[in-house]
Amino acid sequence: MDTLAQAQGTDFYLVDEMLTDDELSVRDRVRAFADKEVVPHAAGWWERAEFPNELLPAYAALGVAGGSIHGHGCPGLGAVADGLVVAELARGDGSVATFHGVHSGLAMRCVDVLGSADQKERWLPAMARAEQLGAFALTEPTHGSDVVRLETRAERDGDGYLLHGEKRWIGLGSIADIVVVWARDDNGDVGGFVVEHGPDGPDATPGYTSRVITGKTSNRALWQADVRLDGVRVPTDNRLTEARSFADTSRMLAISRQGVAWEAFGHAVAAYEYAVGYARTREQFGAPIAARQLIQDKLSRMLADITGMQLLCLRLAQLQDGGKASLARASLAKLHTAAAARRVCAEARDILGGNGILLEHHVARHHADMEAVYTYEGTDTVQSLIVGREITGLSAFA
Repeated sequence: MDTLAQAQGTDFYLVDEMLTDDELSVRDRVRAFADKEVVPHAAGWWERAEFPNELLPAYAALGVAGGSIHGHGCPGLGAVADGLVVAELARGDGSVATFHGVHSGLAMRCVDVLGSADQKERWLPAMARAEQLGAFALTEPTHGSDVVRLETRAERDGDGYLLHGEKRWIGLGSIADIVVVWARDDNGDVGGFVVEHGPDGPDATPGYTSRVITGKTSNRALWQADVRLDGVRVPTDNRLTEARSFADTSRMLAISRQGVAWEAFGHAVAAYEYAVGYARTREQFGAPIAARQLIQDKLSRMLADITGMQLLCLRLAQLQDGGKASLARASLAKLHTAAAARRVCAEARDILGGNGILLEHHVARHHADMEAVYTYEGTDTVQSLIVGREITGLSAFA
């Protein structure tokens, strides 16, 4: 086992002193899981572009699926503990963290926030046990940053709806059991429609076809799919009760964007800690490279970025628990952490020299996976425009 890739507990501003015993307990449980179950195998999953199905029982046993959801078998974590879970999973591997973000942070939270009591009890318990996986189908082939213009339609048909359209970049879209599809109804209103997706074969959902996107250079072990909906029938009680407009979709994005900020922080910590350990042991010109001024300057600036991310994520989580984490505040966190983590991972790769592009040294994987984090849940430009609108009161979206 590569000890350099194990958690080193970076905490320069002693943030642990601000955490409760329960938050520390959850963090430490997930940290141990990442070190034991994820880190030793992540490079293989990544290189083979193989979704780690064998990890699901251990993930379910962690008891973190559903995050801050109360009841229905979910843990009811606070936003801080929920964020720490994401950060530790990302420190282990980006694909595993993104899987958790899709299943727990998007699909399950969507059912919890926008579903009726009956809908929550119908779907959440099995999802909390990871017996059923969830997906969130919003992005379309021609609508990413401007997804507000989504074209997928939900046509009323007797006691149900027929879904027509295409979705792209849908995490777990090929294997999820519960797929929340966002579509416009006959009145033009946006809603979330739950497709109970059957596996390939005789039980496949009629009209639902998916194709795993291949050739990715980021998050390779998280299967994302192109999904086609050709008259997929869903009953009326599969429309999430509180999903009435795109504003409801935005509520979900504000929540998930916070998780992405924690994810970026986790990637940065992983790359930084590995770089520190490597620099201490790698000798050039008769001394460890950690003794060189250039390396110490890089590490100091990386730590400054990490500490800033850590404090920003912590405060945003506190605001979330207080009901004050607005879309603009979540966007500012994602804007800052994604850019800062990208810098940290690039510097770590540089410190490792040629070894920095080898999967066996882990930094290469985090460096590549940060490219996905930098883009999904809203690009850098989209986040800046959301924050700019908040600052000025004027929209600069075209």
